[in-house]
Amino acid sequence: MLHLTFPDGAVREFPVGITGLDIAKGISPSLAKRTVAMALDGVLTDLADPIEKNAKIEFVNRDDPRALELIRHDAAHVLAEAVQNLWPGTQVTIGPVIENGFYYDFFRNEPFTPEDFAAIEAEMRKIIARDKPFTKEVWSRDEAKRVFKEKGEAFKVELVDAIPEHESVKIYKQGDWFDLCRGPHMTSTGKIGDAFKLMKVAGAYWRGDSNNPMLTRIYATAFAKKEDLDLYLHQLEEAEKRDHRRLGREMDLFHFQEEGPGTVFWHPKGWTLFQQLISYMRRRLNKLGYDEVNAPQLLDKSLWETSGHWGWYQENMFAVKSAHAFTHPDDEEADQRIFALKPMNCPGHVQIFKHGLKSYRDLPMRLAEFGAVHRYEPSGALHGLMRVRGFTQDDAHIFCTDEQMEAECLAINDLILSTYADFGFDKIVVKLSTRPEKRVGSDELWDRAETVMMRVLEKIKAQSGGLIETSINPGEGAFYGPKFEYVLRDAIGRDWQCGTTQVDFNLPERFGAFYIADSGEKTVPVMIHRAICGSMERFAGILIEHFAGHFPLWLAPTQVMVCTITQDADDYARDAVAALKRAGLRAELDARNEKINYKVREHSLAKVPVILVVGRKEAAEATVSMRRLGSPDQTMMSLKDAISALADEAVPPDQKREKINH
Repeated sequence: MLHLTFPDGAVREFPVGITGLDIAKGISPSLAKRTVAMALDGVLTDLADPIEKNAKIEFVNRDDPRALELIRHDAAHVLAEAVQNLWPGTQVTIGPVIENGFYYDFFRNEPFTPEDFAAIEAEMRKIIARDKPFTKEVWSRDEAKRVFKEKGEAFKVELVDAIPEHESVKIYKQGDWFDLCRGPHMTSTGKIGDAFKLMKVAGAYWRGDSNNPMLTRIYATAFAKKEDLDLYLHQLEEAEKRDHRRLGREMDLFHFQEEGPGTVFWHPKGWTLFQQLISYMRRRLNKLGYDEVNAPQLLDKSLWETSGHWGWYQENMFAVKSAHAFTHPDDEEADQRIFALKPMNCPGHVQIFKHGLKSYRDLPMRLAEFGAVHRYEPSGALHGLMRVRGFTQDDAHIFCTDEQMEAECLAINDLILSTYADFGFDKIVVKLSTRPEKRVGSDELWDRAETVMMRVLEKIKAQSGGLIETSINPGEGAFYGPKFEYVLRDAIGRDWQCGTTQVDFNLPERFGAFYIADSGEKTVPVMIHRAICGSMERFAGILIEHFAGHFPLWLAPTQVMVCTITQDADDYARDAVAALKRAGLRAELDARNEKINYKVREHSLAKVPVILVVGRKEAAEATVSMRRLGSPDQTMMSLKDAISALADEAVPPDQKREKINH
């Protein structure tokens, strides 16, 4: 007999080999009907699988968030069947679930196009309506290869060969159609529902190798409910409108070009925005006792070998030699060493900490840097500001004692959450990522770090009154220590992982860093890696899309545009711009000989938040007509009052708090 523990804590005995479906039927027919899978010790598995050992069991219904991946997985199989029904002879390859959906790769002489989608979706609905059960069979390798070879499925034969020897070859059937698959699946095709949509097609080489055949990849998505699908499609429409690359062009913020792949060409307005972010962060750090430093971008390979990055991260690093070393390889006077462009700031900060003897009285020591770092990203992964090869990291490393670690992590948390609030993000998830399989350092060190961070996570949730969501990511920590990941939700419901806090007992030890404890002994400090925005470039891209370019006044690159109606007002307009600038506002003048409606439209497209219109009447009365971005209304007021109101509105939120507190 085996013992199964149910979610309510009850433990019941069952014969070994009983299936989840039999257990569900024994409890109630309605439970069996609405259950699509089961979880044994938290792992999703087929409801029809025999249970061979003691476990915690949960029945998963279709509305359970965990079922979404199964819905998409099943839909991928139905997509493949539909394609082969409509175009016999098409070979299927792989069809994994991905973020926000799934795809399937097909081999066919004539690639698929979006014009084929209507027919495919109609065939998928027929297959779903037939509601055939998913059944699993385990075949021998030879049998699987023989069957797929006879079907002309050469790619599947290759996939069978790629299955590790210790894994069984599983075949999932839905009626007469079947596919090679690891599983699990729901109970039948009817459980998929009708909330699915084919999205786009793309080319993809078999196994990502350009020497292999080109396949057609059909991307799709599926949800448990039609309203969830509609919400997602609306989100995509909004995301397209807010695309930071398009807004970057319209607002003249930045551009990219082939000669600098993955690196940003900031234009004056974009650089103004970027510097506003840096200035905000610098003010916050100065108030909290951080010391800003700057470490070299080029460091000898040996330093990265000591840190472990050369072994763990080498494929993502840029390595260089001097040109002289390449042209004169036999020159004994030439420096033949290999240097690496830093992908992160931590080794440089350890060197700064090590320079000079440190006492426990010097701790905590908080070193911050807006460091330019470079990481290799495949060209296909580059995506505007969101995925680049060269970026600025708002990095800091805190060297402290074991006893100070918890307080420092909590202080970092307060800084991160208040920063996000200042930028308009109020839905945050804090995730604790624990030790990965490949890591450095002893289990004892990892135990210490994870114990403290688990306690901090509990305090974060308690202090927020439950408003901050928390979770655990087992095995997702950095190779040198556990970490917190801060995920923020933007205006259209997308999640972005930005901030991190990583506790590290290993790197200081590898570099021989120490401080003199109050006992007089040399002691290795705890090193806390901390980022808030992460990549400043990526954070700028997130903000552009979050605000759809409609920045709050304190962030806007150009805050006020003064536009003239007639040349009679030019002198007054120049005086107005000068007065606005004296008040600390970023103001510009448009005195071109163009109609006022043309000027207003142009600056509205460029997302200038405030337009002050002046003509002969305004010049005579020292007034302005104020127009706000996105509003058809205009307000007449004195220039003096307008400047006063705008200057007050343009104060950054951290400085406003300081004013209030004083």
